[in-house]
Parts: sequence; structure tokens; C-alpha cells
Amino acid sequence: MAKKQLVKFIKEKRKQAGMNQEDLSFAAGVGLRFVRDLEQGKSTLRMDKVNQVLNLFGYELGPIKANKDEKS
Repeated sequence: MAKKQLVKFIKEKRKQAGMNQEDLSFAAGVGLRFVRDLEQGKSTLRMDKVNQVLNLFGYELGPIKANKDEKS
């Protein structure tokens, strides 16, 4: 579930900022392919690069309590 929340959060923030994926990749200093993978919910992404994108909007990754009953 957390992966879906992250994908939704990134897309919403990008759209609120009036950016397309290419704009986001340039502003965050990551590749366009990475942004596409991130927004498609790829399960293996580098946390430092995810944080580069999140930092653009004033956020960073952090631990959240896992619900053992839900599956990603």
C-alpha cells in the first residue's frame, strides 16, 4: 500500500507544480527514466534518488508502521 501512496503523492505534487515528467526529472536532478519508473510504481528504486525527487517538494522518505494484513 505504501508504494501506491508514494506514486500518487509524487504525481499529485508534480501536477500541482505544473510540471511534466521531463520537468520534474530536470528540476530534481534525476533521469527521465527514473521518474517514469517511480510514477509507474517500480518496486526497486534507489532511495537516494527518491529523496531527491521528494526534497524538491520539501519531503523525504521515512519509516511508517506497516499493516501486516495489507499486501503491496
